[in-house]
Amino acid sequence: MSRFLKSGLQGMKPYAPGEQPKDSKIIKLNTNESPYPPSPKVIEAINREEVEKLRLYSDPEAKELVEAAAEYYGVEKDQIMAGNGSDELLAFSFMAYGTKVYFPNISYGFYKVYGQIFGQKVTTISLDKDFKINASDYYNLDGTVVIANPNAPTGIALTKDEIEQIIIKNKNNLVIIDEAYVDFGAESVVCLVGQYDNLLVIQTLSKSRSLAGARIGVAIGNKEIIGDLKNIKYSFNPYNLNSLSILAGAAAFNDKAYFKECCGKIMDTRERFVIDLESSGFEVLPSKANFVFAKPPGISGEEYFQKLRRNNILVRHFNDPLIKDYVRITIGTEEEMNAIRDQLPALENGA
Repeated sequence: MSRFLKSGLQGMKPYAPGEQPKDSKIIKLNTNESPYPPSPKVIEAINREEVEKLRLYSDPEAKELVEAAAEYYGVEKDQIMAGNGSDELLAFSFMAYGTKVYFPNISYGFYKVYGQIFGQKVTTISLDKDFKINASDYYNLDGTVVIANPNAPTGIALTKDEIEQIIIKNKNNLVIIDEAYVDFGAESVVCLVGQYDNLLVIQTLSKSRSLAGARIGVAIGNKEIIGDLKNIKYSFNPYNLNSLSILAGAAAFNDKAYFKECCGKIMDTRERFVIDLESSGFEVLPSKANFVFAKPPGISGEEYFQKLRRNNILVRHFNDPLIKDYVRITIGTEEEMNAIRDQLPALENGA
Protein backbone atom coordinates (compact mmCIF):
# COMPACT_ATOMS: atom_id res chain seq x y z
CA MET A 1 0.00 0.00 0.00
CA SER A 2 1.11 3.57 -0.52
CA ARG A 3 2.12 5.96 2.26
CA PHE A 4 -0.85 8.16 1.33
CA LEU A 5 -3.60 5.69 2.25
CA LYS A 6 -5.77 6.77 5.19
CA SER A 7 -4.82 4.97 8.38
CA GLY A 8 -8.38 3.73 8.87
CA LEU A 9 -8.21 1.82 5.58
CA GLN A 10 -4.79 0.26 5.93
CA GLY A 11 -6.02 -2.91 7.65
CA MET A 12 -9.05 -3.36 5.42
CA LYS A 13 -9.63 -6.80 3.93
CA PRO A 14 -11.37 -6.29 0.58
CA TYR A 15 -14.24 -8.45 -0.59
CA ALA A 16 -12.94 -11.36 -2.67
CA PRO A 17 -15.10 -11.98 -5.75
CA GLY A 18 -15.47 -15.46 -7.18
CA GLU A 19 -13.04 -16.66 -9.80
CA GLN A 20 -13.92 -15.73 -13.38
CA PRO A 21 -12.27 -18.40 -15.56
CA LYS A 22 -11.63 -17.78 -19.24
CA ASP A 23 -11.60 -21.47 -20.10
CA SER A 24 -14.95 -22.29 -21.69
CA LYS A 25 -14.55 -25.95 -20.71
CA ILE A 26 -15.02 -25.11 -17.03
CA ILE A 27 -18.52 -25.44 -15.60
CA LYS A 28 -18.90 -22.25 -13.61
CA LEU A 29 -21.04 -22.74 -10.50
CA ASN A 30 -19.23 -20.39 -8.12
CA THR A 31 -20.81 -16.92 -8.43
CA ASN A 32 -24.58 -17.52 -8.30
CA GLU A 33 -25.23 -16.32 -11.83
CA SER A 34 -28.29 -17.48 -13.72
CA PRO A 35 -27.73 -20.42 -16.06
CA TYR A 36 -30.28 -18.96 -18.46
CA PRO A 37 -29.96 -16.02 -20.86
CA PRO A 38 -31.78 -12.73 -20.27
CA SER A 39 -35.37 -12.36 -21.41
CA PRO A 40 -35.85 -12.17 -25.20
CA LYS A 41 -37.38 -8.75 -24.54
CA VAL A 42 -34.01 -7.59 -23.20
CA ILE A 43 -32.32 -8.62 -26.42
CA GLU A 44 -35.00 -6.83 -28.44
CA ALA A 45 -34.56 -3.65 -26.40
CA ILE A 46 -30.81 -3.43 -26.98
CA ASN A 47 -30.74 -2.77 -30.70
CA ARG A 48 -28.39 -0.94 -33.04
CA GLU A 49 -30.26 2.33 -32.65
CA GLU A 50 -29.89 2.24 -28.87
CA VAL A 51 -26.22 1.30 -29.11
CA GLU A 52 -25.60 4.32 -31.33
CA LYS A 53 -27.09 6.50 -28.58
CA LEU A 54 -24.22 5.58 -26.30
CA ARG A 55 -22.57 8.82 -27.41
CA LEU A 56 -25.12 10.52 -25.14
CA TYR A 57 -25.31 10.45 -21.36
CA SER A 58 -27.78 8.04 -19.84
CA ASP A 59 -30.97 9.17 -18.10
CA PRO A 60 -29.87 10.05 -14.54
CA GLU A 61 -33.36 9.22 -13.25
CA ALA A 62 -33.49 5.87 -15.10
CA LYS A 63 -37.19 6.63 -15.62
CA GLU A 64 -38.00 3.67 -17.85
CA LEU A 65 -36.46 1.22 -15.41
CA VAL A 66 -37.95 2.85 -12.32
CA GLU A 67 -41.44 2.90 -13.85
CA ALA A 68 -41.23 -0.79 -14.79
CA ALA A 69 -39.94 -1.69 -11.32
CA ALA A 70 -42.61 0.37 -9.57
CA GLU A 71 -45.31 -1.38 -11.58
CA TYR A 72 -43.84 -4.79 -10.79
CA TYR A 73 -43.53 -4.17 -7.03
CA GLY A 74 -46.79 -2.25 -6.74
CA VAL A 75 -45.22 0.89 -5.25
CA GLU A 76 -44.93 4.54 -6.24
CA LYS A 77 -42.07 5.74 -8.42
CA ASP A 78 -40.70 7.90 -5.62
CA GLN A 79 -40.35 4.76 -3.48
CA ILE A 80 -37.75 3.23 -5.83
CA MET A 81 -34.22 4.08 -6.85
CA ALA A 82 -32.07 2.22 -9.36
CA GLY A 83 -28.40 1.62 -8.74
CA ASN A 84 -25.29 0.21 -10.36
CA GLY A 85 -25.95 -3.20 -8.92
CA SER A 86 -27.29 -3.77 -5.44
CA ASP A 87 -23.72 -3.29 -4.19
CA GLU A 88 -23.82 0.42 -4.99
CA LEU A 89 -27.15 0.82 -3.20
CA LEU A 90 -25.79 -1.04 -0.17
CA ALA A 91 -22.74 1.21 -0.19
CA PHE A 92 -24.91 4.35 -0.31
CA SER A 93 -26.95 2.97 2.59
CA PHE A 94 -23.89 2.28 4.73
CA MET A 95 -22.62 5.74 3.87
CA ALA A 96 -25.88 7.46 4.77
CA TYR A 97 -27.14 5.89 7.97
CA GLY A 98 -25.81 5.63 11.48
CA THR A 99 -22.45 5.07 13.13
CA LYS A 100 -23.19 1.49 14.22
CA VAL A 101 -24.24 -1.46 12.12
CA TYR A 102 -25.30 -5.01 13.02
CA PHE A 103 -25.35 -8.05 10.74
CA PRO A 104 -24.73 -11.83 10.96
CA ASN A 105 -21.18 -13.10 11.46
CA ILE A 106 -21.67 -15.32 8.41
CA SER A 107 -23.17 -13.30 5.58
CA TYR A 108 -22.35 -11.30 2.48
CA GLY A 109 -18.71 -10.24 2.67
CA PHE A 110 -19.29 -6.69 1.48
CA TYR A 111 -21.10 -5.70 4.69
CA LYS A 112 -17.94 -5.76 6.76
CA VAL A 113 -15.97 -3.99 4.02
CA TYR A 114 -18.52 -1.18 3.76
CA GLY A 115 -18.57 -0.81 7.53
CA GLN A 116 -14.81 -0.33 7.49
CA ILE A 117 -14.80 2.06 4.53
CA PHE A 118 -17.46 4.32 6.03
CA GLY A 119 -16.05 4.26 9.54
CA GLN A 120 -18.90 2.50 11.30
CA LYS A 121 -18.68 0.41 14.43
CA VAL A 122 -19.42 -3.09 13.16
CA THR A 123 -21.01 -5.72 15.40
CA THR A 124 -21.57 -9.20 14.02
CA ILE A 125 -24.16 -11.51 15.56
CA SER A 126 -23.55 -15.26 15.56
CA LEU A 127 -25.82 -17.64 13.71
CA ASP A 128 -27.19 -20.53 15.73
CA LYS A 129 -25.70 -24.04 15.58
CA ASP A 130 -27.81 -24.80 12.49
CA PHE A 131 -26.51 -21.68 10.69
CA LYS A 132 -29.85 -19.92 11.11
CA ILE A 133 -30.45 -16.27 11.99
CA ASN A 134 -32.36 -15.87 15.24
CA ALA A 135 -34.69 -12.93 14.71
CA SER A 136 -34.79 -12.11 18.43
CA ASP A 137 -31.03 -11.45 18.39
CA TYR A 138 -31.82 -8.33 16.36
CA TYR A 139 -34.44 -6.83 18.67
CA ASN A 140 -33.91 -3.45 20.36
CA LEU A 141 -30.47 -2.66 18.99
CA ASP A 142 -28.83 0.76 18.82
CA GLY A 143 -27.78 0.91 15.19
CA THR A 144 -28.60 -0.02 11.62
CA VAL A 145 -29.58 -3.65 11.04
CA VAL A 146 -28.55 -5.37 7.79
CA ILE A 147 -29.81 -8.84 6.95
CA ALA A 148 -29.50 -10.79 3.72
CA ASN A 149 -32.67 -12.81 3.24
CA PRO A 150 -32.10 -15.54 2.19
CA ASN A 151 -28.73 -15.33 3.84
CA ALA A 152 -25.52 -15.92 1.93
CA PRO A 153 -23.74 -18.24 1.71
CA THR A 154 -26.11 -20.48 3.70
CA GLY A 155 -29.28 -19.96 1.62
CA ILE A 156 -31.46 -20.09 4.75
CA ALA A 157 -34.34 -17.60 4.89
CA LEU A 158 -36.31 -15.86 7.59
CA THR A 159 -40.08 -15.60 7.18
CA LYS A 160 -41.82 -12.30 6.49
CA ASP A 161 -43.29 -12.38 9.99
CA GLU A 162 -39.86 -12.81 11.56
CA ILE A 163 -38.47 -9.85 9.65
CA GLU A 164 -41.50 -7.74 10.51
CA GLN A 165 -40.81 -8.34 14.19
CA ILE A 166 -37.24 -7.13 13.71
CA ILE A 167 -38.59 -3.98 12.08
CA ILE A 168 -41.11 -3.41 14.86
CA LYS A 169 -38.48 -3.97 17.57
CA ASN A 170 -36.15 -1.40 15.98
CA LYS A 171 -38.49 1.53 15.38
CA ASN A 172 -35.64 4.02 15.81
CA ASN A 173 -33.17 2.11 13.62
CA LEU A 174 -33.10 1.53 9.89
CA VAL A 175 -33.54 -2.13 8.92
CA ILE A 176 -32.01 -3.01 5.56
CA ILE A 177 -33.13 -6.30 4.02
CA ASP A 178 -30.91 -7.46 1.17
CA GLU A 179 -33.14 -9.64 -1.01
CA ALA A 180 -30.61 -10.66 -3.64
CA TYR A 181 -31.93 -14.25 -3.66
CA VAL A 182 -35.53 -13.77 -2.57
CA ASP A 183 -37.05 -14.83 -5.90
CA PHE A 184 -36.05 -18.47 -5.43
CA GLY A 185 -38.58 -19.37 -2.75
CA ALA A 186 -38.31 -16.88 0.12
CA GLU A 187 -40.84 -14.25 1.22
CA SER A 188 -40.17 -10.66 0.19
CA VAL A 189 -40.92 -7.81 2.58
CA VAL A 190 -41.39 -5.19 -0.15
CA CYS A 191 -45.07 -5.31 0.80
CA LEU A 192 -44.15 -3.77 4.18
CA VAL A 193 -42.42 -0.60 2.95
CA GLY A 194 -45.68 1.34 3.08
CA GLN A 195 -46.22 0.39 6.72
CA TYR A 196 -42.79 1.05 8.22
CA ASP A 197 -40.64 4.11 7.71
CA ASN A 198 -37.55 2.26 9.00
CA LEU A 199 -37.47 -0.42 6.30
CA LEU A 200 -35.28 -0.40 3.19
CA VAL A 201 -35.36 -3.37 0.80
CA ILE A 202 -32.61 -3.86 -1.76
CA GLN A 203 -32.86 -6.28 -4.68
CA THR A 204 -30.73 -7.13 -7.69
CA LEU A 205 -31.44 -8.14 -11.28
CA SER A 206 -28.23 -10.18 -11.40
CA LYS A 207 -29.65 -13.51 -10.26
CA SER A 208 -33.31 -14.09 -11.05
CA ARG A 209 -33.37 -11.83 -14.11
CA SER A 210 -30.09 -13.03 -15.66
CA LEU A 211 -28.47 -9.58 -15.82
CA ALA A 212 -25.34 -9.92 -13.65
CA GLY A 213 -23.20 -8.24 -16.30
CA ALA A 214 -25.58 -5.30 -16.65
CA ARG A 215 -25.09 -4.26 -12.98
CA ILE A 216 -28.63 -3.28 -11.97
CA GLY A 217 -30.08 -3.05 -8.49
CA VAL A 218 -33.15 -1.42 -6.98
CA ALA A 219 -33.80 0.02 -3.53
CA ILE A 220 -37.41 0.15 -2.29
CA GLY A 221 -38.48 2.15 0.73
CA ASN A 222 -40.48 5.22 1.75
CA LYS A 223 -39.92 8.33 -0.30
CA GLU A 224 -37.84 10.02 2.42
CA ILE A 225 -35.29 7.18 2.52
CA ILE A 226 -35.20 7.00 -1.27
CA GLY A 227 -34.72 10.75 -1.31
CA ASP A 228 -31.68 10.38 0.95
CA LEU A 229 -30.13 7.82 -1.36
CA LYS A 230 -30.83 9.94 -4.42
CA ASN A 231 -29.08 12.90 -2.82
CA ILE A 232 -26.00 10.76 -2.30
CA LYS A 233 -26.14 9.43 -5.85
CA TYR A 234 -26.43 12.89 -7.39
CA SER A 235 -23.52 14.03 -5.22
CA PHE A 236 -21.42 11.05 -6.24
CA ASN A 237 -22.34 9.75 -9.70
CA PRO A 238 -25.53 11.10 -11.33
CA TYR A 239 -25.18 8.84 -14.38
CA ASN A 240 -24.71 5.68 -12.35
CA LEU A 241 -26.51 3.36 -14.81
CA ASN A 242 -25.62 3.15 -18.47
CA SER A 243 -28.32 3.52 -21.12
CA LEU A 244 -28.34 -0.12 -22.18
CA SER A 245 -28.68 -1.37 -18.61
CA ILE A 246 -31.68 0.91 -18.09
CA LEU A 247 -33.36 -0.57 -21.16
CA ALA A 248 -32.39 -4.12 -20.20
CA GLY A 249 -33.71 -3.75 -16.66
CA ALA A 250 -37.04 -2.33 -17.79
CA ALA A 251 -37.50 -5.11 -20.33
CA ALA A 252 -36.66 -7.76 -17.72
CA PHE A 253 -39.24 -6.41 -15.27
CA ASN A 254 -41.84 -6.32 -18.04
CA ASP A 255 -41.36 -9.96 -19.00
CA LYS A 256 -43.00 -11.55 -15.96
CA ALA A 257 -43.65 -14.88 -17.67
CA TYR A 258 -40.00 -15.47 -18.56
CA PHE A 259 -38.89 -14.43 -15.07
CA LYS A 260 -41.31 -16.90 -13.49
CA GLU A 261 -40.27 -19.68 -15.88
CA CYS A 262 -36.53 -19.30 -15.16
CA CYS A 263 -36.98 -19.07 -11.40
CA GLY A 264 -39.20 -22.14 -11.48
CA LYS A 265 -36.66 -24.17 -13.41
CA ILE A 266 -33.85 -23.21 -11.03
CA MET A 267 -35.93 -24.13 -7.97
CA ASP A 268 -36.94 -27.48 -9.49
CA THR A 269 -33.33 -28.27 -10.37
CA ARG A 270 -32.23 -27.26 -6.86
CA GLU A 271 -34.67 -29.63 -5.16
CA ARG A 272 -33.65 -32.58 -7.33
CA PHE A 273 -29.97 -31.80 -6.77
CA VAL A 274 -30.42 -31.61 -2.99
CA ILE A 275 -32.03 -35.07 -2.98
CA ASP A 276 -29.06 -36.47 -4.89
CA LEU A 277 -26.52 -34.81 -2.59
CA GLU A 278 -28.26 -36.06 0.54
CA SER A 279 -28.51 -39.56 -0.93
CA SER A 280 -24.73 -39.46 -1.34
CA GLY A 281 -24.19 -38.53 2.30
CA PHE A 282 -23.86 -34.76 2.00
CA GLU A 283 -25.18 -32.47 4.71
CA VAL A 284 -27.17 -29.77 2.89
CA LEU A 285 -28.61 -26.65 4.49
CA PRO A 286 -32.23 -25.81 3.56
CA SER A 287 -31.88 -23.31 0.71
CA LYS A 288 -34.30 -20.71 -0.62
CA ALA A 289 -31.64 -19.33 -2.96
CA ASN A 290 -30.20 -20.24 -6.36
CA PHE A 291 -27.41 -22.15 -4.66
CA VAL A 292 -26.93 -24.82 -2.01
CA PHE A 293 -24.48 -24.90 0.88
CA ALA A 294 -23.28 -28.45 1.37
CA LYS A 295 -20.82 -30.41 3.49
CA PRO A 296 -19.35 -33.43 1.71
CA PRO A 297 -18.94 -36.74 3.57
CA GLY A 298 -15.48 -37.94 4.52
CA ILE A 299 -13.65 -35.08 2.84
CA SER A 300 -12.95 -31.45 3.71
CA GLY A 301 -14.59 -28.58 1.92
CA GLU A 302 -11.23 -27.52 0.48
CA GLU A 303 -10.48 -31.02 -0.79
CA TYR A 304 -13.91 -31.32 -2.37
CA PHE A 305 -13.49 -27.92 -4.03
CA GLN A 306 -10.11 -28.97 -5.44
CA LYS A 307 -11.41 -32.34 -6.68
CA LEU A 308 -14.24 -30.65 -8.55
CA ARG A 309 -11.80 -28.06 -9.90
CA ARG A 310 -9.62 -30.80 -11.33
CA ASN A 311 -12.73 -32.10 -13.08
CA ASN A 312 -13.41 -28.66 -14.60
CA ILE A 313 -16.23 -27.80 -12.18
CA LEU A 314 -15.85 -24.56 -10.28
CA VAL A 315 -17.76 -24.03 -7.00
CA ARG A 316 -17.07 -21.66 -4.08
CA HIS A 317 -15.16 -22.49 -0.92
CA PHE A 318 -14.67 -20.11 2.01
CA ASN A 319 -11.72 -20.30 4.41
CA ASP A 320 -13.69 -18.98 7.37
CA PRO A 321 -13.18 -21.58 10.14
CA LEU A 322 -16.93 -21.64 10.87
CA ILE A 323 -17.85 -22.78 7.34
CA LYS A 324 -14.64 -24.23 5.90
CA ASP A 325 -16.15 -27.73 5.76
CA TYR A 326 -18.81 -26.56 3.29
CA VAL A 327 -18.92 -25.50 -0.33
CA ARG A 328 -21.45 -23.28 -2.04
CA ILE A 329 -22.75 -24.68 -5.31
CA THR A 330 -24.69 -22.47 -7.70
CA ILE A 331 -27.66 -24.15 -9.35
CA GLY A 332 -27.01 -24.39 -13.07
CA THR A 333 -28.78 -26.18 -15.86
CA GLU A 334 -29.71 -29.83 -15.46
CA GLU A 335 -26.75 -30.72 -17.69
CA GLU A 336 -24.35 -28.75 -15.46
CA MET A 337 -25.70 -30.32 -12.28
CA ASN A 338 -25.42 -33.74 -13.91
CA ALA A 339 -21.69 -33.09 -14.28
CA ILE A 340 -21.44 -32.87 -10.48
CA ARG A 341 -23.71 -35.90 -10.05
CA ASP A 342 -21.35 -37.88 -12.30
CA GLN A 343 -18.48 -37.06 -9.94
CA LEU A 344 -20.23 -38.10 -6.74
CA PRO A 345 -19.34 -41.83 -6.76
CA ALA A 346 -15.71 -41.10 -7.68
CA LEU A 347 -15.44 -38.46 -4.98
CA GLU A 348 -16.85 -40.80 -2.35
CA ASN A 349 -14.12 -43.28 -3.24
CA GLY A 350 -11.48 -40.59 -2.96
CA ALA A 351 -10.77 -40.38 -6.71
